[in-house]
Amino acid sequence: MAQADIAIRNGLIVDGSGGEPYSGDIAIADGKIVAVGSYDGDAAQEIDAGGQVIAPGFIDIHTHYDPQLCWDRLATPSLEHGCTTVVIGNCSLSVAPIRDKGASTKLVSMFRVIEDIGNATFDEGVPWTWESFPDYLDHIRQGLGINVGALVGHSVLRLFVMGEEAQERAATDAEIDEMCRLLKEAMSAGAIGLSTSYVDVDENMKPVPSRYSELKEKIALAKAMAETGRGVMQTVPDFITEGQQIACIEELAEISKASGVMCTLAPIIHSSLSDVWKQSLEKLEEVNAAGAKVYGQSMPRPFDMNIRLSENSFLLLSMPAWAAALKMSLEERLAYFNDPATQDTLIDQMMNSESPVFAMVRVGRVTHPDNKKYEGKSLVEIAGEEGSNVPRVMLDIALRENLEAEFQLVGLIHADPNYVAQILDHEFCHVGASDAGAHIAQFCGAGDTCYMLSKHVRERGDMTLERAVHRMTHEVAQAWGMSDRGLLKEGLAADVVVFDLDKIDRGEEVFVHDVPGEANRYVRHPDGIDKVLVNGAVVVDGGAYTDARTGQVV
Repeated sequence: MAQADIAIRNGLIVDGSGGEPYSGDIAIADGKIVAVGSYDGDAAQEIDAGGQVIAPGFIDIHTHYDPQLCWDRLATPSLEHGCTTVVIGNCSLSVAPIRDKGASTKLVSMFRVIEDIGNATFDEGVPWTWESFPDYLDHIRQGLGINVGALVGHSVLRLFVMGEEAQERAATDAEIDEMCRLLKEAMSAGAIGLSTSYVDVDENMKPVPSRYSELKEKIALAKAMAETGRGVMQTVPDFITEGQQIACIEELAEISKASGVMCTLAPIIHSSLSDVWKQSLEKLEEVNAAGAKVYGQSMPRPFDMNIRLSENSFLLLSMPAWAAALKMSLEERLAYFNDPATQDTLIDQMMNSESPVFAMVRVGRVTHPDNKKYEGKSLVEIAGEEGSNVPRVMLDIALRENLEAEFQLVGLIHADPNYVAQILDHEFCHVGASDAGAHIAQFCGAGDTCYMLSKHVRERGDMTLERAVHRMTHEVAQAWGMSDRGLLKEGLAADVVVFDLDKIDRGEEVFVHDVPGEANRYVRHPDGIDKVLVNGAVVVDGGAYTDARTGQVV
């Protein structure tokens, strides 16, 4: 037997199939797995996994790393959390095709509103040296450290073909034909599918282009994907308007049955205010029994977030005076929030808001001495103690720290683990919807994999280790057309994570200043992840990145 490049010894092998774990070794050569179970040969590199789990690399099916990959080919920090493959281009947005750099203005504006990625970040970090989707894939392939499954954004495709009229009308047959041609071109170059949206709006609160498409256009695009031999259609349903999420599932079923492609919607989340999550799961059962292939996506964590008045926050968008500040520079915001007349308007709008959100906001990490006594307290509690009101308290605390004080919304949505576990275990719901790479100044989406294992496997026992690993690897790999990964099996790609189940944890959120354009983000650095291998090379070793850059477009 020829010498292997790497042998990982003495670990608990959880191979991704859902089968019983067993002790043994795996061997890797030329980026592929060459032995699983036992390996008696030599290897250039020996890794002792004693006391640890050896599993396939995790697959995150819902991220927005499209722009970040231009300056960060590792898609940090997802790799640290054992994710060896990320799917980008969700929610109808991708960064290609684009006619030229000047035509990017509209696209950047949509990313700013929908994904909270700012203009300055695009200006400094995204070169716009491509036009076609294949050109973009060629650009990110250079030095790629993580595997990427790329969706083509439906809104971007419509803009490319229809220009401004993409947000005014349905497409003509000729325009649909051209979109289908471009989509097949992207699929042939390595794209994995198409994403669309039924709910998102642009910087003018106008529906994004994909929302102007008719069913025949979506079916045509799905059929065009199917002609290439694979394809997934991802969407965000209208989860705001009553009944529309169910209607979205029904339409996706029509698309799936007409084309044969798998359709998926994200997210399905539990809320004590509605039973739409339950209705959605029931509808998924119904349409799949009728021959469609439609899956939901859900994340294992609570949908918690942070608010800093120095950053964007979609929690403030419904209040015009607060939303107006989100378009301002920090200097302009400081003057705006300090103005007494403006403060009166801000206070009035929040006090009269029907949203229950602000009653649950608490003070997070702060630095000003006068604010330290508030850490961990709710704004309602502070307002009661001081004979004030929630918006007044929020403004006072924020202004003491030049708007950089942290406020936290915890435990409102997807927070009851008993219900979350039901969603995660459902046969027609994939583990996904992390949103990693988006809303980066409000929360860190990376870390769901570690949370799944620490919370739902180790702490609560909602599912076995082998089922949790299967749900994050082989199950989604098969559904999304990644037939050469997601499983520890001879001949498949050697995407591997080695972790300690007793220690694994997603880590605390840390607010860092490392984004182009002088921007900030939240990141998490996990515990218990020992090694992460991408296509046979160790890319993360003990929490540190190596020089290996073996990622592929999959």
